[in-house]
Amino acid sequence: MVTAIVDGPTHRLIPSRYPPISAFESVASADDLEAVMELEGWTNDRLVLERVARLKKSEWVYGVPNASVIMASFLHGGPAGLRFTSADLNGWYASLARRTAIAEVAHHLRREAVNMRVPSLTLHYRTYTAKLLGTYQDIRGMAATRPDLYKADDYTASQTFGEALRASGGDGILYDSVRHVGGTNVVALRPKNVRDVVMGTHYEITAPVSGKVIARTLT
Repeated sequence: MVTAIVDGPTHRLIPSRYPPISAFESVASADDLEAVMELEGWTNDRLVLERVARLKKSEWVYGVPNASVIMASFLHGGPAGLRFTSADLNGWYASLARRTAIAEVAHHLRREAVNMRVPSLTLHYRTYTAKLLGTYQDIRGMAATRPDLYKADDYTASQTFGEALRASGGDGILYDSVRHVGGTNVVALRPKNVRDVVMGTHYEITAPVSGKVIARTLT
């Protein structure tokens, strides 16, 4: 497989119901970070504690703006994992275009509406832009040859692929968005490669069970 760098900013949307914290921004050492995580209650959650143990201290991020946002993306997340990351440790998922990032979160919001048996759901999100260092396995255009990596709702093969890459020292994966035709996503597997994180636009996104997604900019 070929590798590629990620040229330009990436975009990540996070629900505003998870307020940003800044405890990690002033930390100066890994030992201090451990103390802060305990103080903030991050390690009270069993899954978070297990993920901390699997993330090398040399890869921890602290002492930079939005360090907490970066660390949270690896230590928090669904118990079943995401497309290329298992429940053992998450990653920094983002899109190369903001509209792709909106389509991604809208898909999951719509699925939640279906599960709740309501006609639509509305949620507020905040965006983060980031620069990604490193080289990434480029599987764009491979949906036909590697359909196992692009299944809509079964991440068994793709998680195995992603975790094998992480174990071998890989930086991450560039891949086609399954939710937004023509869009590109990326997952960074190394916290230290996520740089210059800046919070940007806030959105109110409404995802109906059927029909067009509405994304409204909040002031």
